Amino acid sequence: MAEPMELENFVRVWRLRRNWSQEELARAAGLSRAGISAIEMGRLVPSTAAALALATAFGCRVEDLFRRPLTKPEGASWAWAPARSRCRYWAAECGDGTRLYPVEATPLGVVPHDGVYEDGKLVGQAETEPGRTLIMASCDPAVGLLAAALARTADVRLIVLPRPSRAALALLGQGLVHAAGVHLSRADGQGGNASVVKDELGPGYTLLRVARWEEGITFSPGRSFGSVQAAVHSDLSWVGRESGSGARQCLDELLEGRVPKKLASDHRGVTEAVRNGWADAGVCLRLTSEEAGLDFLGVREEVYDLCLPGSWKSDHRLRALVNIVRSSNYRRALGDLPGYNSAVSGELERIV
Repeated sequence: MAEPMELENFVRVWRLRRNWSQEELARAAGLSRAGISAIEMGRLVPSTAAALALATAFGCRVEDLFRRPLTKPEGASWAWAPARSRCRYWAAECGDGTRLYPVEATPLGVVPHDGVYEDGKLVGQAETEPGRTLIMASCDPAVGLLAAALARTADVRLIVLPRPSRAALALLGQGLVHAAGVHLSRADGQGGNASVVKDELGPGYTLLRVARWEEGITFSPGRSFGSVQAAVHSDLSWVGRESGSGARQCLDELLEGRVPKKLASDHRGVTEAVRNGWADAGVCLRLTSEEAGLDFLGVREEVYDLCLPGSWKSDHRLRALVNIVRSSNYRRALGDLPGYNSAVSGELERIV
């Protein structure tokens, strides 16, 4: 006789949501109370008819009540520990095996997850093969253009973890992401982002130039500042970014030691703080300032690069990424964005 199929079942969860007793559920589904108890305890695998009756009683799908346990991919490990006992996760081949990434907010919106971690177990059904997922740490608000192109032309899913430049480089150095966005150098700066990467990670990496973009001060319409210096010396409340971000580096140079009282996690967070009146001004990209309908004073042009591991040519996902950044369609779309200059997009620089 075949062994009974192992199932994760959520009948008790749904019953308690309805505030029903086992007897009440039994009557609604046309089953016995003893049968309901056995199903909830995992002692009985329900028949197809019983599963359909339970789903009808709750007004849900059978899949909401019963799932096959998701086998943990061989060699899989958490990129970092989940913050909660229940979380969704993404899976990607990265480094020397499959990594599991707790789902978090991303500039790409809600990206389908590959499974659910609950009570120490992985449940659910994987949506995407780990070998087709590329993990990037970046604060680029236009990264959706890359995600769309990768999905359309290379069948690669891009997951973007919003991180400031130095935090992104740290994850790359630990082998936890495939690419790290970095913009810690003025366009006319000595050494560019390469000197930062070499200091942080050492040689052997490759920089993929994505764009030059304009960073500056965003503030509410109606305020009149003739210059950057006039804005800096005005009585304004500032919102800043985390330490290690290019925007925070720019703001620190402007404020000359003064520390912003409020912090935002990304460029759009800065504009939201200003737009909603939580701060008077902040430093962000021209793109996000114009998206929010705010005024903008340009401060400097920066080089935005993606830092890739030295072995990027052996990874089909990273080869596809490089090809897309070099493509005329992507460069044209990027160059149409306010404050983005795509004339140098696709250039490669080896860090030695």
